[in-house]
Amino acid sequence: MPHALITGANRGIGLEHTRQLLDRGWTITAGVRNPEAATDLKALDPGDGRLRIEAYDATDLNAAQVLKDKVSGPLDILFANAGIMGPSDQQFGSAASEGFMDTLRTNALAPLALAEAFADQVAESQLKVIALQSSRMGSIADNDSGGRYAYRASKAALNAVGKSLSVDLKDKGINVLILHPGWVRTDMGGPNGNLTVTECVEGQLDLIARANPAMNGRFFHVSGQDLPW
Repeated sequence: MPHALITGANRGIGLEHTRQLLDRGWTITAGVRNPEAATDLKALDPGDGRLRIEAYDATDLNAAQVLKDKVSGPLDILFANAGIMGPSDQQFGSAASEGFMDTLRTNALAPLALAEAFADQVAESQLKVIALQSSRMGSIADNDSGGRYAYRASKAALNAVGKSLSVDLKDKGINVLILHPGWVRTDMGGPNGNLTVTECVEGQLDLIARANPAMNGRFFHVSGQDLPW
């Protein structure tokens, strides 16, 4: 039975990944900040032991190792999905802040810590995929509107992390996919997005299912289009 570890699994895209993979017969370890409050996630539990909800706080760099001690066996997908938009004010003049550092820690360092903790378990699996939930806003070439300093920088850093992982983990047979979900109608994306969360996740799971060495270390739009760095 294939096994995925998904962080930020209590809402939005992470919750929908959990739902769709459970429907396909997968076992899911769902990492969430507060398991007791994860009502929507608990409602997905098929009652057969395939949904395992564990505490995971992406702001704590020790959390990945703590989580590792609770997860055994091969991991077909490690999906570093948890992320934050960052401070409400990220415009020039007030962008250099502690909130900037918190955003980097959550969006870039936490996924790296997860990869370091779980790479060997991913390498033991059939699928061998590490997926990183990035954003087109992390593209330097695509930035023609400025602003959003903390979020843009954190996702650009995540892209660099993902590219290095694709090189360093290649010999383990791991494929690293760096993913932009599109503009999705979620709490973070807002109500005006052009994709439903179901459409987004269907597209991302299609990319993950097709993962191969030719895709390793590339930055993909949910449509399958390569995005510029």
